[in-house]
Amino acid sequence: MKRLYILGLLISFSYADLSVKQIEQMIEKIHLKREGVSLEALEQTKEPFIHVKEEDNKTVVKIPEKEEAMKLTLHAIMAGKAYINDGWKKVGDHVLGYRIEYIGKKGIVLRNGNTIKTLFLNKSKKNLIMLEERE
Repeated sequence: MKRLYILGLLISFSYADLSVKQIEQMIEKIHLKREGVSLEALEQTKEPFIHVKEEDNKTVVKIPEKEEAMKLTLHAIMAGKAYINDGWKKVGDHVLGYRIEYIGKKGIVLRNGNTIKTLFLNKSKKNLIMLEERE
């Protein structure tokens, strides 16, 4: 432990020889506005990941499309069922190739092989249907 402490001190002393001018130059570089990638360029980029499936000893490469992700829409949850894409579904049902693994109070978990998606309700409380029992 004593050696690590000494090593830490030596490293900090080796960086202590920076002049004020060098430090000010570093700070100026940090404060310079950097240009990033435009939103248009980001929207046009393709997903860099590919999904590999093995079917009948053949490797099938599936590249997910943007449209596929947009098709899954969670509208409501009630009594352990979820209203997804204009239909009520329960745990174990399939939607667009995904199997419903879990239905919670405010969201669901879908699975397709190694791909897991979570869908949540909007923050609006009108999507959450609550039942009260009256005696």
